[in-house]
Amino acid sequence: MVRILIADDHDVVRSGLHTILSAQPGWEVVAEAENGRQAVQLAGETQPDVAILDYQLPLLNGVDATREIRAAQRQTEVLIFTMHESEPLLRELLQAGARGYLLKSDARRFLIAAVESLSHHKPFFTGKISETLLNAYLAQGHAADGALTTRERSVVQLIAEGHSNKEVAQILGVNLKTVESHRAAAMRKVNVNSTATLVRYAIRNKLVEP
Repeated sequence: MVRILIADDHDVVRSGLHTILSAQPGWEVVAEAENGRQAVQLAGETQPDVAILDYQLPLLNGVDATREIRAAQRQTEVLIFTMHESEPLLRELLQAGARGYLLKSDARRFLIAAVESLSHHKPFFTGKISETLLNAYLAQGHAADGALTTRERSVVQLIAEGHSNKEVAQILGVNLKTVESHRAAAMRKVNVNSTATLVRYAIRNKLVEP
């Protein structure tokens, strides 16, 4: 039995994936999540073999959700399901622990193969992702200097989604001063000086949808 978790903020996408995957003999969709926080929680509760995560999830994006899921459940493989194809995104995902990357435009052809591969703990990537890029990243094995930390990225995402500092503190379970500190550090790293430009940074770097 292959146990699968689906996380996407669009009901139609979740429903479509559920229908396709549950039709496969021996496969079961054990949970569905509409945001990153819920995906992490349900992954812990259901212990899926494969978690399919949209990259642009509300509250906690796919990269950070991947990192938390992989830290808690090493047996769960993560397949990022996204419209976006870029080298920086791939590097982030690999660092977070994802071993699958499926473009939504390729889903019709490769969804079943991707889940099958990950269920056997083998990587699966589609799009213009070369073996050279994968090998170069794995050899390097570290993030670029000046990159946002996991918590800084979470704070930036939530602010860009329209949450106040106080609301961000409640969502992340930290105090207000901690949020303000992470926000200031993030703004300094990405060289912005206002909430508006921070939001534009989040959109440009696909932390949130425009």
